[in-house]
Amino acid sequence: MKAKRLSAIWLACALALPLAAEAAQTCRSESEVPSTTPTGRFTDHGDGTVTDTLTGLMWAQCAAGLSGAGCAVGSSGGSSWQGALDLAAASTLAGYTDWRLPDVKELGSLVEEQCGGPAINLAVFPNTPVQAFWSASPSAASSSKAWRVQFSVGVSDRNFNRDVGHHVRLVRAGP
Repeated sequence: MKAKRLSAIWLACALALPLAAEAAQTCRSESEVPSTTPTGRFTDHGDGTVTDTLTGLMWAQCAAGLSGAGCAVGSSGGSSWQGALDLAAASTLAGYTDWRLPDVKELGSLVEEQCGGPAINLAVFPNTPVQAFWSASPSAASSSKAWRVQFSVGVSDRNFNRDVGHHVRLVRAGP
């Protein structure tokens, strides 16, 4: 009986962890782990976009569905993989019409290895949800799955069903 009660308490705590992780990003010091996406690597265009000077890619600062200062307006909900591809193709953010879903390597280039909850530079990409984001990369193992990047801890995986809802961050070729 006591073991069942403890299991229920552990489960309740485990389910609450993502909510707590959304409240505060944790980062290790530069002496422990060097920053992989320092703020100086990005040029802020002041229109909701930033350019990564290392890759030359232009990114939407906000996850799809969010906008405004600090990406605080709106809500970023989950989208199927096809819905994410369609959303990217229809976007006219900052007057550009060539937005797309990033491939898994491009999206992975935004992972800040110094931080978790989320594992991204929040000075550049504010209010990023502590959840998974779709990439444009389909899984070679299954036609019903695609790659995603899990920004809670900064890992990618390919075995995710395309019908599951994930967040979207748009990318385009540089300015």
